[in-house]
Parts: sequence; structure tokens; C-alpha cells
Amino acid sequence: MKELWIMAVFATVALPQGDLTTSSAISNTIDITTLSTTGPLMPDSPASAPPTNDIPTTDMPTTGLPTNTTTETPTTDSPTIDSPTIDSPTIDTPINDNITSDTPTTDPPTTDSPTTDSPTTDTSTTDNLTTDTPTTYTQIDSLTTNTTDNLTTDTPTTDTPTTEYPAFTTGHPTTGYLTTTEPPATGYITTTGLPTTGYPTSIPITSTSLPNTSTSTTNTSSTTTSTTPSPTTSTTTTISTTTSTTTTPPPVCINGGELQSGVCICPDEWIGETCSEGNFCNSTIKDGFSFPRTTVGWSAYSEELCDEKTTSVGLPRASARCLNDTGSPMFGPPHELQCELTLSDIQGNISSSSGDLLELAFSTQILTSQPERLSADNITTAAQIANTLLLSENITEDIAVAAVTTISQLLNSSEESTQERDAVQNLTETLEEFSLDQHSNMSLVVQPNLAVQSVQVPSDSVGIQFTALTGRSGNFVANRIHLNTNTSELIADKGGATDVQIVIKFTPVLRSKNTNHSIGFVLYQNDRFFRSRAFRASSGTSRRVISANMGQVSGLHVEMLFKPTPVPNASLYDFACVSWNYTLKDWSTYGCSKVNHSEDGLRCFCNHTTNFAVLMSFRRDFKYAEVLNWITILGCSMSIIGLSLTITFQIATRKSRKTNPTVLLVSVCVCLLIFTLLFMLGVDNPHKQLDKPQIQEDNVLPPSDTHTERDRGPCTAVAVLLQYFLLGTFTWNTLYATHVFLMIRNSLATSPSHFTAYTVAIGWGLPAVVVALTLGISYRVDDPLGYRQEEFCWLAALDPKGNFDFKLPMFWGFLIPVAFMLIFNTVVLLCFVVTTGKTNPHLTSTRHTSMKKKFLSSFSLAVVLGLSWILGYLLLITQNQTMYTILNISFCVLTTTQGLQIFILFTARTAIVKKIMADALKSVSSAGIPLHTKRFSLW
Repeated sequence: MKELWIMAVFATVALPQGDLTTSSAISNTIDITTLSTTGPLMPDSPASAPPTNDIPTTDMPTTGLPTNTTTETPTTDSPTIDSPTIDSPTIDTPINDNITSDTPTTDPPTTDSPTTDSPTTDTSTTDNLTTDTPTTYTQIDSLTTNTTDNLTTDTPTTDTPTTEYPAFTTGHPTTGYLTTTEPPATGYITTTGLPTTGYPTSIPITSTSLPNTSTSTTNTSSTTTSTTPSPTTSTTTTISTTTSTTTTPPPVCINGGELQSGVCICPDEWIGETCSEGNFCNSTIKDGFSFPRTTVGWSAYSEELCDEKTTSVGLPRASARCLNDTGSPMFGPPHELQCELTLSDIQGNISSSSGDLLELAFSTQILTSQPERLSADNITTAAQIANTLLLSENITEDIAVAAVTTISQLLNSSEESTQERDAVQNLTETLEEFSLDQHSNMSLVVQPNLAVQSVQVPSDSVGIQFTALTGRSGNFVANRIHLNTNTSELIADKGGATDVQIVIKFTPVLRSKNTNHSIGFVLYQNDRFFRSRAFRASSGTSRRVISANMGQVSGLHVEMLFKPTPVPNASLYDFACVSWNYTLKDWSTYGCSKVNHSEDGLRCFCNHTTNFAVLMSFRRDFKYAEVLNWITILGCSMSIIGLSLTITFQIATRKSRKTNPTVLLVSVCVCLLIFTLLFMLGVDNPHKQLDKPQIQEDNVLPPSDTHTERDRGPCTAVAVLLQYFLLGTFTWNTLYATHVFLMIRNSLATSPSHFTAYTVAIGWGLPAVVVALTLGISYRVDDPLGYRQEEFCWLAALDPKGNFDFKLPMFWGFLIPVAFMLIFNTVVLLCFVVTTGKTNPHLTSTRHTSMKKKFLSSFSLAVVLGLSWILGYLLLITQNQTMYTILNISFCVLTTTQGLQIFILFTARTAIVKKIMADALKSVSSAGIPLHTKRFSLW
């Protein structure tokens, strides 16, 4: 059984997906729960060689025959007939090494036939021929006798179009893959320095292959043969080949590796085909300091901390870098921090050129090792220190690494100020200049959040490619940084293995200058140093930024590939290719355009070098509620009928009762009736976003990383009316409770003067005020989801992660006001129960009032006061699944049938209820409260 309905209130609190259906299988309505290509080529298995039979031949030429070929051809002597010989054409055929024959050939009787001279045709073989069907090779031999043995005609082989094979670079799995040792004449150029974690590089290889129906590989020697015509009689031998295909299972990733597209994506500390090779320094004690296990190239901090009496309390006392200079990773010499030293002291010492610059650099690094503790002033000071160190004339490799490490740590800080914005702007410009310099033994510096690459490119290079490959974490590791110094194409990334890739193509004008090019790359983990005013990151996403710098060079052709940032429960809506404008101090699309996009990468083109990024906008993937089922429709329909009959009866018989009770009860029924009708007919969003977003071709800067459709009207209007009439229902419930409370406590036979006017003003006015405030605070035409939900037309309650958000209007615009009303109604009901429960032994009427009648009177009051909604609040705090199911079913049944209950208790059984209430009021009077019961009536 599904949820029966919900009264829309608690409709998004319990279900994080905003669905109207819960696991307790209750009706799909707004209830408490809802408010709450082909694989790599494999080498053929060697075929077993069959027995070899000798074939008598005469003067066989040595060219044109298949080499390393084993044949099975039993020969049968037959009489020969002399006939004049005629020159026949000699045809060259491709030569395949290592061809094993498994089809025996029987020589039939041969007859001499004339041969005719024809021009010689040359064909050439190509490596990496792919065959899987028996192939016939024809050898035309020159004979001096007038005989022809085993004359057979074969079908010539044909060339096939170019086929592209995946090639793997050094250090990658070689079993079952083509490995290229030198670049082909066309296509991509394989470079050195590739990581050893198994990333494919797609390299086009021009090849000629025989017709095939399955995938196998035969390596052959590249040869070209030519035969001149001669007066001969040729002997033809038929050779058939059989190849077999074996499938190598994918590698088994260990040490936390993850298999993607047939290769293991390793954690930062492991490399190799199966993530079996360590890429870290083991934890050790060096010079009295204990350092944890650390990835190669990164800095480690000691477990020993500065004590409480120092200004650097809680910070590590020393740092050491994990090095791999000798082939065995080990920590370098540690650098100790003077715990009384501050960033301001270091800045002053550097400015006055006092103190050891190296120690000051490492002290700055240690003082920024916990970026979450840094204030905005400390971040500004640290950025200025790093900027000064990188510009220093006395900079060494260790100083540069310490400065880059400091900047990497600052990228994790959260504080920001206007002064800091200027400091980090200067720092990014300095990093661009620093990346152009060629420092000995430090062309690449990689830290978790920052990578700096300097390179000299030969003058004859067609272009340069910089690639950062994907890892298990978002950190940068040296073995995942790839540099190709002679290519002009992006690597085809079909498995999402590339995080960022940039290619700078050199124009013929640049190559004609015959000078080497100095190029620098800087890769940022996030855009912490590039805070934009035009683009707002409302969902907390970050963007990688890559800088390319060639100095004062114009007319460049720059292409980039960015891997889309995954956002949970969202789809990419649009993106823009941008560059940082230091004049505007913001992102700009000038000089950049989109090339294309896919799930694996977003491609951009720009005509200059600077800091580049892709600004992505995402649209949430909404899970819309299902249509209300028949149980919900039946329950709501019965309530609608019951409420309509109650309203009609109360109005028709209004003269037989007091005005105030009639106005109160009719108003409760009217609000609840309209709310139920709106819920059944309009709670479902008529404009659902079901289609996949279509990315625009125009390169337009998005205003935010979260896209929200502009409001189309109907759904927001329904949400406003639902909020108003449900709040109105509870307001009139509270006024009814107030009326009962005044009658009991004030011993009045009639209501206070002007009570009806007050109740009408409050009952219809208070909900309007709350709704108006809610709309004014949270609603925007371009962002309607600040007020309502997208899944259905009710108040917004959950954040994008599916957690209840106390800042959204569901909490302060509905739950809080209703909670106060329900508390008051509960107090009134308790007072009523206590009062009616008292028995006067001197009055027969009170002695004969049964508990059944007393319960019925209390239950009738509880129904009209809407106290069943208290169960909804209990659902918000219930953790036990069994209790949750019980409360959920009870809540849905009671709220669904509230209108029907009112009809039964206040219309169908009016006479009985009136008698019960009269007896109850008599007992109240007998208990010491003088009520004029003949003149007072709740109805």
C-alpha cells in the first residue's frame, strides 16, 4: 500500500529525492516523507607446425616466396608432355613472415601450357597485417624444362583502408597491445616521459591488411619484390594460413586501483599496470623527526608539533620532501621551523635581505601547511612572500619548490579579502613568468594543487602538447603529467583518462625563424586565485585553470580539452571557453570559441596564450513524482464530498445555532476543501524538465554553475495557493480552539463582542501575510526554486544534495507557524479532556456520561483542530524504520480522511454529538464552572 496523501506539508522532508513515493509503499502524494569500441588487438597464438613433405622443384627463384613457411604438399609424379613455352607474367605478392600452413595440397597431373609475357607488377607489404581467413599465396617460378607442376590460380590480395590501432607508451601493459618504438610517418608522435600507470595514446598507423572477419595480428617484414619476365614455365604452390585469437582478461587492479577503459587508474601512491609499483616514501624517522608515508615529489610534515607556549602552536616543527633521484624513493634533508617565527617576521626578513632565504622559504611553507587556519591577512602575506621568492635572483631549486608548495597549499584556503585578491593576482602573473625560465634540474615542479612546467621546444617542432592524466584523487602527481614536444593534435580521449590537455600549434612563420621556443605551463587544481564577479559558483563547484605562456607571440593556434566536472544528480547544461583578463580582473570569452563536446571532454580553441578555463553550468536531474494512484484519489474524493456536504448543511441550518461556531466550522471546511481540490488537480508540475539539455553552440559566459529555468507561472501559482489555504486551515483550527478555550475558562454563555469580525480578519488575513513574506523573501522569476520545488508544486525544502535546508521556506514559511498552532490546539484539547473528565457525584447527568461519549467528544474536537498533523512532525525525527512505517500509514490515513471525519462527526451524527457536547458542558458546570448551557452551543 502506498502513501494515501499528504496534505503537501511535509512533502519533501523525508524523501531526499523529492519523490511522492516512499519505501513504505504508501500513496504517491505529498506527505511527511516527501517533504522531508573494440578491445585491444591481441597477438595470435602460434599455430602448431604440421609435418613437412619435400617437394621436388627445379631452379626456384629465391625472391617472391613466403619466408618461414611450412607446407604440407604431397607430390604425385605424373607424365609430362612437352610443349613450347611462352613467357608468362610474373606477379609479386605480399610476403608474410611466420605463416603456418595447415591445409595439405595434392599435386594433380600437370600439363605444359604456353605462357605469355606481361609487364611486371610490383606490390609492397606493410607491417601489422590483420588476417583471419585462409590466404592463398601464388609463386610463379621460372623453370628450364617444359613442365608445369601443380598449376593453381589464386585470387590476388587487395589493400584495405588505413586502420587505427591503439598504441601504448613505455611503462604500460604490453601484453595484447601494439607497441610502437618510433613514430609513424603520419599521425601522432610518441614521446618519452609518459606515466607508468597505463594510459593509452591513440596513434593512427597506416597499414595494409588482408580481408578479415575477426581480429588477429600477424607481424611481417616490410619488403618490396620485383620479378622480370622470362621464358619460363611456372610452378604454383597453394599455401593456406590459420590464425587464432586469444583474449587476455583485463588487469586486476590492486592497492586501491580502479579499472577504467581496460586500464588501472591508480591512487597517487601507486603506479604500474596493476598499481603494484610503489610511488611513495615509507614513513620514517629522520634527524629526530617522524614523517608519514608521502607520495614522490610532495612534501611531508613531521608528527612533532610546536608546543603551546609558541606562536605556531599546533603546527609541524619540520618538513621534508619525498625524492626519487636514485631510483629508490626516500626523504630529503628535513627543514626545521622556529616556532616563534610568524609570516610577518619572514616578510620583513626577506625585504631586508636578512636571514637564509632557503630557510625562510621552508618556514613559510610550514606556516601555511594548515590553510584552514589561515586568516585573510595571513593568506595575503604568504602570497606576497611566495611572489618575492619566485622573482628572486638567487632562487634555487629548493627555494622554488618551497614557494610552489606554499602556493599549492594556499589554493585550499577559504578566507578572502580585497587585499588578498590583488596579492594572488600578482602571484598568478609571476607564476606565468616563472614558468618561462629554464632552471637547471627543475623543468617540472608538481605539488597536489599546482604543477609548473618549463620547456624549450626545437625550432622544427610543429607544436607542443601538455596533458594531465586522471587519477583516483584530484591531486596532481608527476608521473601523470605528460609533455609532447612535437605534435599539433590533441590526443583522442575516448575513456575520460585526461583531466586537462592543451596543444599549441606553431605556425610556419614561427618555424621559419629557426629559433627554439621557450614555453611555460601552469596548472591550477581550482580557480581559488581567479574569483569572478560575472560567474557565480552557487553549488560549490570548482574549475581547473591552465596557463600557457610563450611571451610576446601573436597569431597562435591553441586547442584545449577539459574533462567535465562530475556533479551529483546533475547534467551538463552549457559551458563557455574563457581566458582570464587581467585588465578586467575577470573571465572573458574574447578570442576563444567552442570546438565540440562529448561526455569525455569539452574542446576549446583560442588565438592567444594566458590562463584558460571552462566555465560549466549544470542542471539538476529532477525525479518527478508519479501520478496519484487510485487510493489517493478515492480518499481525497470522499473528503471532498464530505466537506461539501458539511458546508451545505452548516449554511442551511445556520439559524438553529450560534453564529460564531458556524463561521468557524464552515471556514475550516472551505479552506480544507479548496486545498484538497488544488492538491488533486494541480500539485503535479505541468512543465517537467525531462529532456536532456542541449548545449548551445554560442560561446556565452554563463552567470552561474547552476542553471534554473525561468518561471513559467502555473506551478508557482499552485504552490502559493496550496500554502495559503493549508495555512488558512490551521489558522481557522486555532481560532476554533480559541473559541472553545474562551467558553471553558471565561464562563461565558456567548462569545466576546466583535469576536466574529476578529476571527474573519485573522483567519483570512494571517495566511496572506505569511505567504506574502515568503514570496518576497525567496521568490525570483529567474530562480523560482528558491520558493517552490521543481518535482511538484509545493514549498522548497531540500538543498541540491537532498538534505533538509532550514533556510528554505518550507521550514520558516510553514513548519514553524503550523507548529505553534498545533501546540496551542493540543493544550486546548488537554484542557477540554480534563474538564469534561471531571465527574460531580451529586449530578446524575455526569454519573451517567459514559467514557465512550467523553472520548467521542474529545475526538471530535481533535479532528476539527487538525491534531493528526502532529504525526507529521514525529516522522521528521523518527529513525526506526518500523516506527516510521507505522506513523507514516497512520498519518496518511488520518489526514486523508479528515474531511470525511468532519462530515460524520459534525453532520451525519449532529443530533448525537449535540447531546454529547451538552452533557459534557453540564459536567463542566457541575464541576464548579457556571456555564449557561441552555444558551451556549459549540455548534
